[in-house]
Amino acid sequence: MLFEPRTATTMRLGYLQPKPGNMRNARGGIAITLSVLLHLWCSPRADAEPDGPVEAPHDVPEQPGLPVGNYPVDPDIPSVEQLEEMGAQIGRIVLDKQNVFDTSRPDEDKFLYRLANRWHILTRDSVIRQQLLFREGDRFSVRLIEESGRILRGNEYLYTAVVEPFSYANGVVDVVVRTRDLWTLMPGLSVSRSGGENKSRVTISESNLLGRGAKIRLSYMKDVDRESTNFDFSDENLGHSWLSFYLGLSDKSDGSTTRLRMHRPFYALDARGSAGFEFLDDAREDRLYDLGEEIAEYRHESDFYTAFGGWSAGLQNGWVRRWTAGIVYDNDEFSEVPEPELPAAIPEDRRLLYPYIALELLEDRYTTTANRDQIGRTEDFNLGKQLRASLGFASDDLGSDRDSLIYSVMASRGYGDINRKAVIVSADASGRIDDGSSANSVVGVGARFYNQITAKRLFFMTFDARRGHDLDLDNPLELGGDNGLRGYPLRYQSGDASLLFTIENRYFTDWYPFRLARVGGAIFADVGRVWGDNPVSGTSLGWLKDIGFGLRLGPTRGGDQVVHLDIAFPLDGDPSIDDVQILLESKGSF
Repeated sequence: MLFEPRTATTMRLGYLQPKPGNMRNARGGIAITLSVLLHLWCSPRADAEPDGPVEAPHDVPEQPGLPVGNYPVDPDIPSVEQLEEMGAQIGRIVLDKQNVFDTSRPDEDKFLYRLANRWHILTRDSVIRQQLLFREGDRFSVRLIEESGRILRGNEYLYTAVVEPFSYANGVVDVVVRTRDLWTLMPGLSVSRSGGENKSRVTISESNLLGRGAKIRLSYMKDVDRESTNFDFSDENLGHSWLSFYLGLSDKSDGSTTRLRMHRPFYALDARGSAGFEFLDDAREDRLYDLGEEIAEYRHESDFYTAFGGWSAGLQNGWVRRWTAGIVYDNDEFSEVPEPELPAAIPEDRRLLYPYIALELLEDRYTTTANRDQIGRTEDFNLGKQLRASLGFASDDLGSDRDSLIYSVMASRGYGDINRKAVIVSADASGRIDDGSSANSVVGVGARFYNQITAKRLFFMTFDARRGHDLDLDNPLELGGDNGLRGYPLRYQSGDASLLFTIENRYFTDWYPFRLARVGGAIFADVGRVWGDNPVSGTSLGWLKDIGFGLRLGPTRGGDQVVHLDIAFPLDGDPSIDDVQILLESKGSF
């Protein structure tokens, strides 16, 4: 399995070309989706003056910081807003780089921890300085200070980053950049389980190669679909620049994958341009499922090439508008498996060559919090309005196998205060119009709700609904233990419409065993179902429900994944499924 290079924030999205193989939309639902998008865009801001009495605040969790180190903040320094108003000039920029363990603490002054610090190569100064959006001699800017911190926190090799002024005199302000490295050389043997299936992996990876911020990984993986041996290399700041590079090679039991990508993204809110290209060559065998069992199979060979360029006027009055134009070649060919074990179900071939244009609108309303989707780490949220849309046109006169409009649109925004109570709502629509008819189209709406009950307890809800029309056979809407319905086997139900609703009580404890991982827990319930056409004419079981509880581990010294151990109890389903589902896996969030 190939990994994607991490991005620091949504600003690192460099392009928005549509990929028809997983387009989601429906002609019948376009009007509904557009109305939702319009509501998201035009409704009042969440931080507008309230009409009635303001609700009393809840306990707000303390955001994690870093030891002050050698550069304590002057208690008499003006606030960052005052420094900006006074037109302060940036003097020194000093780096306070902290190792994996703080051996000045008695509980971290252990032999193994000291040895880890000795063997670990700290992130180089040039790597950190390159990602700062300000330089010595610049006028002090609160926005650039905060945005630089966000970019640094997005790196996989840093646990967190804090950028702040620490001294001021005679119109000159000195700024300190505090970072703490993670242990990044990760040999490992892991076994995970979700949806009733096991996945094993043997890997060795280094995500901060020689302290330069590059990632290299060699792995062997085995899951329900295939076995694979993989090599990956990525560098988000190639040659101390904003150029991002990725190379992935995979030798699989059913094919192979080669992927190459190089691009200069819109790395910051005020970035003015982006450009890049991507190449993907993939061959594999895929299967269709019903009730978690393999029903049919086919071979899938795909080639995907794209090149693009983008431009922007930068950040103006709290808004960013970005345009991107490019060209895409997307060819998918399907055939029977050479040595079949299941009945064949062969999707229709697709060959699309098209130019496209994309628009991104972004409102700058970033804020920080903690104990939402991570445990004990600073998290960055943007509650502002965001819109991304793209449109491409393929013609059989230009080498495509059909005339087609390829489109996608997504909008989101947040309401409330993420440190107390907030909801983030979204809507999307994407698909194709082939020779005048809607194809492989899905509309979707979703929401995530966070409600801080106490400093250690969070109530969380998520909702996702999708409606498809004339879906490609290789792109069914599926629901099961691998995508949110934790009490059931993976890919348990398929159709052309789905709904999933989850509620969780999340608990964040003070338990910090060996100062290696933060510990949390959750009690949850999931409800979901699919409707409509099943690509293999499987059985629809209606509403499916489960309840359960789980343990969460948030490593603080190495890696950025949250370890999940869930025990889920299905309340519906067919008699063949287990009464208890055990899920052990790592995810990017709680």
